[in-house]
Amino acid sequence: MLKNILSPDFINAILRASTPILFATLASAIASKSGITNMALEGMLLFSALFGVIFSSLTHSFLGGLLITMVIGGLIGFFLAFFILQLKTDEILAAIALNLIATGGTVLLMLAVSGDRGASTSISSVSAPTIYIPGVAQIPFLGKVLSGQNLMTWLSLIAVVVVHIFLYKTPMGLKIRAVGENKNAAESVGISSKKIQYIALVLSGVLCSMGGYFLSGGYMNMFTKDMSAGKGFIALAASSMGADTPIGGFLVTMLFGIAQALGNLMQLTTIPTELIQMIPYLTTLIGLAIYSYAVMKRKNRLGAHN
Repeated sequence: MLKNILSPDFINAILRASTPILFATLASAIASKSGITNMALEGMLLFSALFGVIFSSLTHSFLGGLLITMVIGGLIGFFLAFFILQLKTDEILAAIALNLIATGGTVLLMLAVSGDRGASTSISSVSAPTIYIPGVAQIPFLGKVLSGQNLMTWLSLIAVVVVHIFLYKTPMGLKIRAVGENKNAAESVGISSKKIQYIALVLSGVLCSMGGYFLSGGYMNMFTKDMSAGKGFIALAASSMGADTPIGGFLVTMLFGIAQALGNLMQLTTIPTELIQMIPYLTTLIGLAIYSYAVMKRKNRLGAHN
């Protein structure tokens, strides 16, 4: 077991398991910075995973399928913003509705498009390519980690840097953070909070759709019912524990990736499968409990100081 944990294959398993969660974590961070909690990540992942298979098959292209899926992800974010900002729907209830629609809606769409019920076995999808870096693969240990990764995994790591720069080094990022910090103060200097929140949720949908695409075009080569398996909620927890920052979210996501990879590795043991499958979610609960305790302790310390 220890030998397997210290191997390059285990690091690769961590990165694979973390990729969809990392995209969704970044999506949650952008929405949260604008003052909206995007709890619809689970539904967005499901819809994007299905549309990724459908449109990559129709276009016979990984890039075509990814771009169309990103556009649809942005549209889902737009409609979520419309219900929250225009129709004044409670953001939690709107997200729950979207998640429930995705659970049954993706199965219905898959049945209508392919005739399949449990998995899209009859649709020939185009998977994201694997990137091999010339010369790097020969480097002991590190070469096996850096070379041979899925393109979407590399994009998720690049997205951490891009989102960080966007939020903290650009005027639009400053506006998003200003609206999230104090909507009234932002509007007093001419910033339209509603417009900024629309943009944030659209970007959140685009990022989450990339994670969904990886599920059915990188992690697997097909869509299966409920294949997101709670990753949207794990991402929401990771974003919160990472203080809704790209770097913090990335670090926490790696922790959940380790738990997922460890769970997969433990399936080779005699430990009951049901107990092993609990590991990522148990890690989430423990992490949230520790985070909540730390926040409460900090607030109590500040209250006593004041």
